[in-house]
Amino acid sequence: MKVVHVVRQFHPSIGGMEEVVLNVARQHQATSADTVEVVTLDRVFTDPGAQLAQQETYQGLPIRRIGYRGSSRYPLAPSVLSAIRSADLVHLHGIDFFYDYLALTRPLHGKPMVVSTHGGFFHTAYASRMKQLWFQTLTRTSALAYARVIATSENDGELFAKVVSPARLRVIENGVDVEKYAGQGAATPGRTMMYFGRWSVNKGLIETLELLQAVLQRDPQWRLIIAGREYDLNEADLRKAIAERGLQDKVQLSMSPSQEQLRSLMQQAQFFVCLSRHEGFGIAAVEAMSAGLIPILSDIPPFVRLASESGQGVIVNRDRIDAAADQVQALALQADADFDTRRAASMAYVSRYDWKHVVGRYVDEYHTALGTRRTREAVR
Repeated sequence: MKVVHVVRQFHPSIGGMEEVVLNVARQHQATSADTVEVVTLDRVFTDPGAQLAQQETYQGLPIRRIGYRGSSRYPLAPSVLSAIRSADLVHLHGIDFFYDYLALTRPLHGKPMVVSTHGGFFHTAYASRMKQLWFQTLTRTSALAYARVIATSENDGELFAKVVSPARLRVIENGVDVEKYAGQGAATPGRTMMYFGRWSVNKGLIETLELLQAVLQRDPQWRLIIAGREYDLNEADLRKAIAERGLQDKVQLSMSPSQEQLRSLMQQAQFFVCLSRHEGFGIAAVEAMSAGLIPILSDIPPFVRLASESGQGVIVNRDRIDAAADQVQALALQADADFDTRRAASMAYVSRYDWKHVVGRYVDEYHTALGTRRTREAVR
């Protein structure tokens, strides 16, 4: 069986969806005799002037890149049809042009397909009324072309149940590479929060600065590390917001750090903070907990569930910053007394998300879509 993953952004782009595709494909390839390939766009949205190689191998995975026109919100890439020609099955990631176009052209290409939702397209409030109309019409119709719609979180499962029949909808929560940053967080109590991920308005970074400003009034030892890559906020935007709040000595920015640099930054932090407005799943929070960081999270469903099930960290309302600061300071004071226990509990909880426990469910869905039986003899 040859599975072709189609995703709008992949290596060298860094993000949650890219990480999921990498791990599903890599684990599948490592545990079977099947063939795996990734088809993606030939430019990274944050650096559209740099055209990437048409073909490359990354961590053992062959990548094929295709050109596109239009915006990063809905990039048009009809040449995807020729790129999937050799596939036995197509695994699409995200609800975007590829999702609609491959559904529309299924009578031409005839490939069995599954799609992973990755939060749909509701990550920001941009054009929210239009998005709802699109979701209820075109997204609903396009879903009929897919053998399985795989919701990547319980939150997505509830959302897509509005437009996909129960017989074709499955919830398979994302796995996480919990070994990558295992135990890298600070081993002693302290007052450093860390955010890592996309520098996006949706991620609540401005509110995070306001939280730092408020918690400093309660304890002047607090500091914040913001690591990641530019998106709809760039380094200049963040430095301006930091300066406006007089936080220059309290915030460290690290743009596009390597994994080794990110590990080094984690070693300085005790807490992970993310005040997102929307997450399909929240991979970064799980990665942070694998490092032993204690979570400080916004009150969105995936985060509420994560905090409730793990019993770790606090859930705050980003619109009530003073109350949030009280919660964060109280958490830090409690952690001073039992930091080792909290750190160990965070790491122990997220072991359930290890990809080795998850990828088999995807492979089962591939065989269901193809109408074939999964043979254990194929496992390497």
